[in-house]
Amino acid sequence: MAHLEVEPKPSRPWWLWLIFVLLAIFIVAMVFNKCSNEKKGTSGDTLTIDSTNAPVAMTIVDWSTVDFDSEPQNDPDINDSDIQTRSNGTYTIYTLGENILFPSSGSDLSESGVKKLEKIADVIKKRFKDATIGVFGSTDSTGPANENKELGKERAVSVKEWLTQNGDIAIEQISIQSLGETEPVATNDTKSGRQQNRNVSIVVFPNQ
Repeated sequence: MAHLEVEPKPSRPWWLWLIFVLLAIFIVAMVFNKCSNEKKGTSGDTLTIDSTNAPVAMTIVDWSTVDFDSEPQNDPDINDSDIQTRSNGTYTIYTLGENILFPSSGSDLSESGVKKLEKIADVIKKRFKDATIGVFGSTDSTGPANENKELGKERAVSVKEWLTQNGDIAIEQISIQSLGETEPVATNDTKSGRQQNRNVSIVVFPNQ
């Protein structure tokens, strides 16, 4: 009987297996990237991040549009001449001067400043539940601009921390902004003007 020789099938070359592996990795990466993008959502909300690394307000508010020269307003719930109230119908601004809130060139709240913040917190909880809140720190133009920016941030952080820890306002509602010397409410050429420019403003956007 004739002897039949069967030749073994040639194995695939190593480079072909390499192509298969790279293709599989590429497909897995594409699927993972698509899933990640879907989780991010398309709501268009803006996340404002501050230096405290704590949760902050998820909001569609454009803080750059706030007009700190809005019309003065008499707030029936705040009978305190040290608290300046302004409003344009969309948001309300409560402003406190440096001399009320802090020691000179400092960022630790004074006892008198705490009492003023208690009044503002009470009004926010009474009339603006779940509002989006921005705390703005401002300085005069004395000294380097970068130091003024940092001082404004530190003061805004102090006010935010008090509102969340003692004012019973959720941390998610509040973001901080440092204006430094960029938004003066008075001239920096006089002592009284510079004093007015050293302040913290609490801007309240009611929940729509």
